[in-house]
Amino acid sequence: MNEARFASTVADLTAFQQALLARGRRVLELEASAISSLVPRLGATFVTACERLLACQGRVIVSGIGKSGHVARKIAATFASTGTPAFFVHPAEASHGDLGMVTPADVFLALSNSGSTEELMAIVPLIKRMGAALITITGAPDSPLARLADVHLDAGVELEACPLNLAPTSSTTAALALGDALAVALLESRGFSAADFARSHPGGLLGRQLLTRVRDVMRTGEAIPRVAQGVPLTQALLEITRKRMGMTLVVASEEPTRLIGIFTDGDLRRCLERASELGTLRIDAVMTRAPQTLGPEALAVEALRCMDEGQITQLAIVDQGRIVGALHLHDLLAAKIA
Repeated sequence: MNEARFASTVADLTAFQQALLARGRRVLELEASAISSLVPRLGATFVTACERLLACQGRVIVSGIGKSGHVARKIAATFASTGTPAFFVHPAEASHGDLGMVTPADVFLALSNSGSTEELMAIVPLIKRMGAALITITGAPDSPLARLADVHLDAGVELEACPLNLAPTSSTTAALALGDALAVALLESRGFSAADFARSHPGGLLGRQLLTRVRDVMRTGEAIPRVAQGVPLTQALLEITRKRMGMTLVVASEEPTRLIGIFTDGDLRRCLERASELGTLRIDAVMTRAPQTLGPEALAVEALRCMDEGQITQLAIVDQGRIVGALHLHDLLAAKIA
């Protein structure tokens, strides 16, 4: 939708609808402002928090209650999936036995906008006595929880997005963003790679894209369509029909694994302009020389990208100059890479 069309659509809204739109935009503006206000506040304490987390010999235990608890769960999940072993502990459950999960080698990260959450205040002295490092994220730097912390991070906001300034909105968004800042800073410090990310995300499309390699989905052996250079075009067409890949590779006659070229359905369509010559043409005269290739260890998603960029649907898979496989877009679709 272009800007003019969007403006026209907005102008057609009723007064009630316009009010809803204005409220929604106001929320986004307030929450964006809350996050922006954190930037100049990040300084030495943020660095210290990162250093404590990097030096942690145990696990990062994230805790909070209510809306802060939901944010804490997400921060723990983000840590765990980006190379910082972490899990969430509910502070009320910690008071009834789950505190046994905490060891002196751990870092305890507590979230509370008020900085005085009773359930956290009940367990924090025990955590301190145990010897675990305590990092807190609160909206009140002078709060009891902030004062007990080894490192305190200020996530205070001027206004909640709630018109009553009551429902946790801007404050939870700011705390969540601060948790992401910690996680990403740690990720980069550790040199966390896409391969590392894949190991913790084996399921779904993301896992398939990061874990599946070309060798896992390519066609091999007799399934690879190939003809020797110099053969009649009609022989190449028979090979294309037999192997059902919409192409055939052309190989050196004396070295059947050395790639010379490729002949595809697209090449055939161009040949039809020379219909009267089809019976006499040799493959060398109509093939595409130096075709696009990829190695078997490349990620399958890289093969998809090559096909998209080259506007092709087939790839020759070559290892150390020798053909080891062939790949069609349909193979990637069958593996649910695309």
